[in-house]
Parts: sequence; structure tokens; C-alpha cells
Amino acid sequence: MARSMTGFGRSSLSNDGRELTVELKSVNHRYLDIAFRMPRSLGFLEDTARNAISKRFSRGHIDVFVTYRNMRSDSRTVVLDTGLISAYLDASKRVHDEFKIADDMTVSKLLKLPDVVNIVEADEDQEAVTALMCSAIDKACDEMLVMRENEGARLCTDLFARLNTISDIRDRIADRAPLVTEAYRNDLNSRIRSLLTEVEIDRARLATEIALFADRANIDEELVRLRSHIASANDLLSSSEPVGRKLDFVVQEMNREFNTIGSKANDENIAALVITGKAELEKIREQIQNIE
Repeated sequence: MARSMTGFGRSSLSNDGRELTVELKSVNHRYLDIAFRMPRSLGFLEDTARNAISKRFSRGHIDVFVTYRNMRSDSRTVVLDTGLISAYLDASKRVHDEFKIADDMTVSKLLKLPDVVNIVEADEDQEAVTALMCSAIDKACDEMLVMRENEGARLCTDLFARLNTISDIRDRIADRAPLVTEAYRNDLNSRIRSLLTEVEIDRARLATEIALFADRANIDEELVRLRSHIASANDLLSSSEPVGRKLDFVVQEMNREFNTIGSKANDENIAALVITGKAELEKIREQIQNIE
């Protein structure tokens, strides 16, 4: 069954004091377009994540949100700027000596002074974080795939019904088509009789005119191709492969056949059926924009 391009997946994993959460959100797009929102410190993971997602999906705009926490005891280091501390202490002593102000500098006050204490993030274990990312991406993709398949099934149910409607319209046009030439024959005979009541009708010329009309109005080929396109669309919807682009092309061809039928048939009943068919095709076109 064809899949939708709309879906969401989330996975949160933790291991050895590291916690990583991945959220995937996808919407329809002509191609596969992946956008990342993650801490700059995890930039080295982007290619790995992109490759993993590309193996699972072929179309859609996918937003990837990554949050990460390292709660290990060795994840941060406190660094003191001893040179700056000495400068602060020297300044405090000079103020005391020159202005006779009590020197109340304490360790706690000293550590609160600007830039005395710096917290430095330890270098990440890239191998451990990459393994965590791969597992989280894989599980998030699984969840999003299920959602895209479920949404695709709902879309396909609607599209199968609309294709059945198109098929019914095609059959009604096929039933009507043979009657068009006979109606033209009767109308032509009637007009000739009303205009030329005293002149004998040239039956050979009349037959030639009717034959020419029948040839111009013949839509057998278009009806055969339309039936073939409907069958192709049904087969594509039943496939588990990405078929969105192929479906879009088939719908364009179906629309082309309807246009040709409408221009050739020269019949108001067929023209009305063509309009109904094209309206149904437009609804199908809108729906398949979200098929992968």
C-alpha cells in the first residue's frame, strides 16, 4: 500500500549517563529534504543521521529535532583563572592600603567575580554518542514509518473510491459514444429536409459527411488509454514502493485523455461527464501530493 509523507516519530534513549532524544516530523515535499535542529556540539552526527533517514524514506520534508544531556561526572570540568584571581587580590590589597577600607575579600566572594570560574565541557566520546544516535534515529524512523503507512492506507481508501468513480464515468462515456454519430445523422437529415423540401437529398454525400463526422468524433483510443491509466493508478496505489511521482504523471495523462474526449465528442452529455471526471481528477491530484 502506498505511504503518506505525513508522519511523526520520537525516541528517547539513555546509556552510561548520556541521554539523547530524537523527534522526526515529516510533511509532503517533491524530494527528500532533511533539516536538523540539534546542539552545535553534536554537529558531527548530522551525516550519520542523514544517511540513516535517507535509507528509510525517499520523499518528504523531514525536520529532525535532537536534544542531548551528558550527566556523567566527568562531563564538565571547573577551571580557575589563577592569574585573574591574583590580579583581583592585588587590587583588593591596594584599595585597602590606599583608602584604609577593610579588606573583606573571602573565597566565596572571590569565586563570584567575573571570569574567575569557567565551566569547560569535556570532549564527547564520539563513538558512544554516535551509537546512541543511530539507535534513537532507527526507533524514531520506525515510529514515523508506521504513521506514514497508516495515513497512506487512509489516503488509498479514498483514492480507490475516486478511481472507481472515474472508471464509472469512463464507462458511461463509452456507452454514450456510439449514439453520438446516430444523433448527428438524424439531426443532419432533419435540417436538410427542412431546408430542401423540394430537392432530392444526395445520399452518398450525406453518408460521406456522416462518416467524416464519425471519424472526427471517434474516441475509442482515448477510452482505451483512459481505462489503462485507471488500471495503472490502482496498481501503483497497491504497491509498497514510493509511487507519488508516477501517480502524478498518470493523473496528468488521464486529464489529457478527458480533454481530448471533450474536444472530439461534440456531445453535451459527454461534455458534462468530462467535466465531472476532471473535477474528480482534481481531487485525486490534491490527495496524491501527499503520497511518497
